[in-house]
Amino acid sequence: MIENARQTVTGSYSVEDVIFLLKDLSEAALEKDTKEREWAIQQGVHYSEMLPVEYQPSEEYLQLFHESLEIYKQKVATAAGVVSELIIDEKGRDIVFVSLARAGTPIGILMKRYVKEAYGWTVPHYSVSIIRGRGIDENALLYLLEQHPGKRLVFVDGWTGKGAISKELTRSARLFKEKYGVTLDDELAVLADPGHCSSLFGTREDFLIPSACLNSTVSGLVSRTVLNDHWIKAGDFHGAKVYRELADKDLSNYYIDIIAGEFAAVLPLVKQAKADLQKANRTPTWEGLRSIEAIQKEFGIKDINLIKPGAGETTRVLLRRVPWKILVKDKEDIRLKHIFQLAKERNVPVEEYKQMSYTCCGLIKPMEENK
Repeated sequence: MIENARQTVTGSYSVEDVIFLLKDLSEAALEKDTKEREWAIQQGVHYSEMLPVEYQPSEEYLQLFHESLEIYKQKVATAAGVVSELIIDEKGRDIVFVSLARAGTPIGILMKRYVKEAYGWTVPHYSVSIIRGRGIDENALLYLLEQHPGKRLVFVDGWTGKGAISKELTRSARLFKEKYGVTLDDELAVLADPGHCSSLFGTREDFLIPSACLNSTVSGLVSRTVLNDHWIKAGDFHGAKVYRELADKDLSNYYIDIIAGEFAAVLPLVKQAKADLQKANRTPTWEGLRSIEAIQKEFGIKDINLIKPGAGETTRVLLRRVPWKILVKDKEDIRLKHIFQLAKERNVPVEEYKQMSYTCCGLIKPMEENK
């Protein structure tokens, strides 16, 4: 296990912010273009066995990233503070933040920075892989338990959609206990919980977390995670690539610094929001999943995995997949400016659909209907 830890990726974040427990596959040829990858996924190849070609944002789209960061930096900082406070209250100080790569990674860094600023503590923070349908990286968990005996692992992600990753984490924790006799805390802490899948969240508002706009260039230059038998052997961590060739476009640390720079100013907002949430009923209702099931029925979509709800997931559909159409709750919602921009760039129709709990939802067309 120690040897594995020496072979992990080192992205553009500092090791003080996060340690990735991911095998470095930077030399592997894993990318497929969007249509080829979509066809393979829908023919049964697991999405984790290959990577999308990294989206290179247009200047206009990058401008939208900077605009959304300016608009939402206080909201993200406040939510990061709130979820950190709830975790400390409920889990105590003997904790390790374990981000789920890669959307969870910048959120975990923000939480670590918040705790340091607000309390002066340093919480260890790692980033590990979890893959829908294949579970969490057990080798990474064993390494963490070995390195931090007696500490509670707190799993962190960016946001909830249908709750697939929440369910995957619960399933993985059950299997881990059966296999190793170790009970893990399977509650996923998230910045935003529009799907109502967790009780540990900073907000339930479905707004654009700016890090959902970009891919590796806001995630430490690290790719999505990979679980491919050709590259990942029995004792390995799950893998990832580092796109060092994009270093001149990297906004990862800039993004963290801008939001962390708001912590001092938002402390009163954090305290108030935390107090309000502690009085509220935060029990998960999975309300978002009901919206998705209604969309699935209305639009005749056989595979629920082709429905991607929420601002973050809709953004990713437009960046990585072959979209069919985008549903928005309100076509006048200025929070969705980047969605409209991406849809325009990719010539994807946008329809208003008011009967959902999310601000927007991306629909992926079955490929046999797209030939």
